[in-house]
Amino acid sequence: MNSKSELRKIARQNRTKLAHTNIAAALALHAGTLGLAPGDIVGAYHALPAEADPALLLRALVKQGCHIAFPRIAGKDRPLEFHGVPDGEVLRPGAYGIHEPQAHWPCVLPKILLVPLLAFDKRGQRLGYGGGFYDRTLSGLKTASNIRAIGIGYAGQEVASLPAEPHDMALDGVLTEQGLREFS
Repeated sequence: MNSKSELRKIARQNRTKLAHTNIAAALALHAGTLGLAPGDIVGAYHALPAEADPALLLRALVKQGCHIAFPRIAGKDRPLEFHGVPDGEVLRPGAYGIHEPQAHWPCVLPKILLVPLLAFDKRGQRLGYGGGFYDRTLSGLKTASNIRAIGIGYAGQEVASLPAEPHDMALDGVLTEQGLREFS
């Protein structure tokens, strides 16, 4: 089995090949399958180049009455903090060049977390970027609430199997251009 570092390199190359598709529109078509109600808070992300872009999905969820929150990196070994975006404000590049909210914006607790990924497997294991931010965040949120973690990606990012270490948090499902697939 390859190391996670080697798997990340392979997964990035694969994702780059998949990124030419218009996944944003396809994801938006499946907004209703997430089972969210008006007023629910969705923890989202601002896509990096080649990532599956949830922007149109988020617009569809807002039309359903959901509220969107974005993550902010609070520190190297800390979980992500999710903040609502006050009217008229915009996300700004923060750590790692990722667009994120300002620290003084209101913190919120999402009901569902949309998670970027490099790869996923049939067990719901996710290969991320290696910083552990989403694993730490999900570990804390799943202890404190009944949050669902839904990976957002291309169907072609599925791999046969990923290594799982004790700190790795599995996804509850993955949403691709083919729809929502839930893991047990």
